[in-house]
Amino acid sequence: MMAMKLIFMIATTMALAIAITLTPTGDNQEITPPVVSPKRVSRFLAENKNPRAADHCKKDKEICYILEGKNSTCCNNKCMDLSEDKHNCGACKNKCKFTKSCCRGECVNLAYDKSHCGSCGNKCMPGGYCIYGLCNYA
Repeated sequence: MMAMKLIFMIATTMALAIAITLTPTGDNQEITPPVVSPKRVSRFLAENKNPRAADHCKKDKEICYILEGKNSTCCNNKCMDLSEDKHNCGACKNKCKFTKSCCRGECVNLAYDKSHCGSCGNKCMPGGYCIYGLCNYA
């Protein structure tokens, strides 16, 4: 019982001390609450925003053309370059298989394609062949 009285007295004293501390000391002074932003955004997320993403392009190709260039179109509310994007190659949601890459809107195997040998646009000489991404490998 004695412990309960002691705890009650300590709690009352603390409440009184807090109330006195927060009371304005002069005339016409008001306590202003701290300014809190409605939505806190991580600095990490703000710096690493996808530069190719357009906010809600909603199938409006003109927005993507203005922001990204002539090969961009709106896929899933984001501007995508259909000539290079492996997940939207040549058309929205046209994914290239694991071993293929997107070159000029086509899914190609860079290890064996004569027009794109090792990298996009790297053509082998006429009559040559592409093996393991190298022209005329032997």
